[in-house]
Amino acid sequence: MEKKAFKTTIGGQALIEGVMMRGPSKIAVAVRKPTGDIELKVEKAKDLSEKYKVLKLPIFRGAYKLIDAMIVGVNALMFSASFWDEEEKTDSNFEVFTTVAISMLLAIGIFMVIPSMVAGLLKDVLNSSIALNLFEGVLRLIIFFIYLHYISKLEDIKRVFEYHGSEHKSIHCYEAGEELTVENVKKYPIEHPRCGTSFLFMVMIISIVVLSFFGWPNPIVRVLTRIVAMPIIAGIAYEVNRYVGKSDSGICRVIRIPGLKIQKYATVREPSDDMIEVAIASLEAVLPTDGESDLWK
Repeated sequence: MEKKAFKTTIGGQALIEGVMMRGPSKIAVAVRKPTGDIELKVEKAKDLSEKYKVLKLPIFRGAYKLIDAMIVGVNALMFSASFWDEEEKTDSNFEVFTTVAISMLLAIGIFMVIPSMVAGLLKDVLNSSIALNLFEGVLRLIIFFIYLHYISKLEDIKRVFEYHGSEHKSIHCYEAGEELTVENVKKYPIEHPRCGTSFLFMVMIISIVVLSFFGWPNPIVRVLTRIVAMPIIAGIAYEVNRYVGKSDSGICRVIRIPGLKIQKYATVREPSDDMIEVAIASLEAVLPTDGESDLWK
């Protein structure tokens, strides 16, 4: 009997020759090894919001989920990379922490420090703090697009983006209530409205609005205020993206368009059949069992 179409909370991430999926209670990482076999790793998902209820509140949950997704994602990425390194390495908490820390520092440098410094050069021209903040925000958005355009041209990243497409297609197929087979999955689009790319774009847009009211202090204070404000901005972006992703109203469909276009032209590509097989293996491993629900509410 065919299931009714719905929207799932299951989400994932493309890896090096693999796909990570996160369900209601499990996290699965499926990797296509050099031998051609699929390695599947499944573990229980840890959710601090079950212990600390404040992390389930609006805004707080968005900031928490962003940090949690980064840590889980880096762990999965290191696991997938271990099959393709010349010397297989086992990941440790220190390695994960170091990788996340370096990634965050690079992100702060590229998307916060550089736009702020460049905007500061125009202080005498744009003698309004709101104008300076808006210019900085637009510059940050331009850098974001340049970054996506550049990495989308790298051969290794292209394959990751193809696995990204397999992740989206398989989730679309599951949400449509169809059996998870390669032939069924292939017919669905590579874009998905609840993709992380759309979330990042929403963060960029909301940051332009929020930070425009922060004044224009000295460079150090300026960068620090942006770092401190980022969890709040991410929390707001999560709530907006959450609502837009589940609603099919006309305005929500319009708001989804930029994120879907960015996916199509920058971060997602059509996958091969063997990539779809990997995504299916990962998705099937995290499907809800024993009365669990993955319904997007």
